[in-house]
Amino acid sequence: MSQNAPQQSPSQAGAPTPAGTPLNNAATGPSTAGPSGRAGGHRGRVLVGLALALGVSLLLAHGLLARANQERAAEREQRTAAVSLLGLADLVQRAGGTGDAVRAVVAGWPGVPGSAVRVIAFSGIRLEASTFPQDTGEKAAPRKLSRDEKPLYDRGQRLRAAVETNREEGGARKQEVESELLDAGASRLLSAPVEVDGQVVGSVESLTPAVVKGAAPSWTPVLLAFLLPLAACAAAVFALSRQGVRVAVAAALFLAGLGGYTVYSLRALDAELRATENAVSAELRTRGEKAQALIAANNLKADPALKPGAWDADMMRRPLGRLTDSGAPDADKLAAAGAQVRGNAGKALGALGVLGLAVLLFIGLGALHRAVRTTVEYRQAYAYIAPAMVGMVVLVFFPFAYGITLSFTDANLYNSSQPLSELWVGFRNYADILGDFSFAKTAADGSWVFNYLNFYYTLLFTIVWTVTNVTIGVTVGLLLALALNVPKLKMRPVYRVLLILPWAMPNYITALIWKGMFHQQFGVVNHVIRMFGGEGLAWFDSPFTSFFTALATNGWLSFPFMMVVSLGALQSIPGELYEAARVDGANRWQQFTAITLPALKPALVPAVILSVVWTFNMFNIIFLVTGGDPGGSTEILVTQAYKFAFERYRHGYAAAYSTVIFGILLLYSMVQNRMSRATEAA
Repeated sequence: MSQNAPQQSPSQAGAPTPAGTPLNNAATGPSTAGPSGRAGGHRGRVLVGLALALGVSLLLAHGLLARANQERAAEREQRTAAVSLLGLADLVQRAGGTGDAVRAVVAGWPGVPGSAVRVIAFSGIRLEASTFPQDTGEKAAPRKLSRDEKPLYDRGQRLRAAVETNREEGGARKQEVESELLDAGASRLLSAPVEVDGQVVGSVESLTPAVVKGAAPSWTPVLLAFLLPLAACAAAVFALSRQGVRVAVAAALFLAGLGGYTVYSLRALDAELRATENAVSAELRTRGEKAQALIAANNLKADPALKPGAWDADMMRRPLGRLTDSGAPDADKLAAAGAQVRGNAGKALGALGVLGLAVLLFIGLGALHRAVRTTVEYRQAYAYIAPAMVGMVVLVFFPFAYGITLSFTDANLYNSSQPLSELWVGFRNYADILGDFSFAKTAADGSWVFNYLNFYYTLLFTIVWTVTNVTIGVTVGLLLALALNVPKLKMRPVYRVLLILPWAMPNYITALIWKGMFHQQFGVVNHVIRMFGGEGLAWFDSPFTSFFTALATNGWLSFPFMMVVSLGALQSIPGELYEAARVDGANRWQQFTAITLPALKPALVPAVILSVVWTFNMFNIIFLVTGGDPGGSTEILVTQAYKFAFERYRHGYAAAYSTVIFGILLLYSMVQNRMSRATEAA
């Protein structure tokens, strides 16, 4: 055979083709299934990503708009009910709270089908007037309240207590109008106090239908915002060849579709807001005209002048200020309210846009495809870790994310029922925490006065607290470990058990024991001082001595951990290294610095990092031993955050405080790990 003859493949030589083996391309022609299939898959991912991102975003936006309309309708219903109630209360007050004039006012006050009103007088515990269906015949007003009607009187007394409390404190802390839904939400019962000459002499109640039905937004804008970008994207992906350009076009079309629906939503919200203000204004004007007629017909007090605009008030009876005294909508206040509504809606829709873009990029760039393929390939491993991941999401990640979100709000005990969007203050909490540098000032006598609530003072104290405690723990623990590592040490197991007891005992019990030991009158420390002729100290009256009590307590708790870590690392060092060092003439100090410390570093550095984090957040010792005394001078960051949350009730501020603490510890851990490299593999 010639050396230049081409070699034949087995199939060309007549050899049988194995089953399932594809024929040679020369025989079947060039295969195009691979590239075209991949291109089709890429196009499909872009279209699916756009459809899913746009569909979910638009559905959520539509749901938010429907909910906003429902909330606006509920607000309209509650405000009109409050206008009717407070208008009636105003007239009852002008009538003196009792007598025929009150009954004439109640009889002439306009109502709607299913509504009713009544007036309770505290003097004599009487039902002064009523249009409730059950208050007819023998139970018609005026009459004394029966035993089973005691809740009516109790409700009025709660309102009187709220008015007096707010008046004494000079603010609005307790609600002066009570609202309650009855009959499974079908009706609303509102109660307000009646004041005569500055004294609460009774209460007025109104029952109104509470059937609320917001205007349902149209689905046409949703369909247009979904179908038009999807059709344009379908044409674009087949005309473009590069996947990155396809994804960019899809992202632009997504923003166009969602942006168009955003414009529609903002206009709809603005129209609904104006409809609400007009409805309340119309109700207010009608009630105001009727009130003027009743004042003239029954010779009621005309001074002070009637101001129906004040009837549009919140649960503290503070006028909302959206309407003028005559009841007409205030253009400036309406514009400000509209801007706030549009701002809140814009934030929500902006968040949807970010979420939708993330979904589009995740699917369009193939990340979802790769994730699904990996999940299927390693499905058994993912099945094993799934319960742990679910637990982490529910117990760690969600609370962490909620805490960070809360840090951007002005949440406190008294507005906890309001949505976060209405409490949003942005970075104000962080600015208040990090922007206040007035942690110390000079007094008139030249001495320094510290602001113990200032963040930087507390941070400085926390750093001093952490450094001193970790130094004591590492030093004492290492010395004890070296002592226990002495060869042929007698009773070594007994020493180990005794020295590990402080760590084994719950630290809150240890904290309470040490707090008792430092008690000024009965503490054992002062008893020992007196035995040697000294005077007992008031340990918690001075910042230095109070700090010493916490330092002694935590030092007692911290050294066993370092001792155990150090002892384990010491016992892993080969004895041959020390023998070789002795042969070379090294003394004990040289052996310690050249052999022991380098061998201890991989174990001690991670332990020190953990100890720093634990001590930085050592809540129990500070809270139980010193309690921050005197005057908050021994607070650390974590106890300060706790007191902002649960003693001063500034939940949003405390969340921001906690987020700053997390950032400090995260930065420290990253820097320490990078500098030491003790946790990296060799």
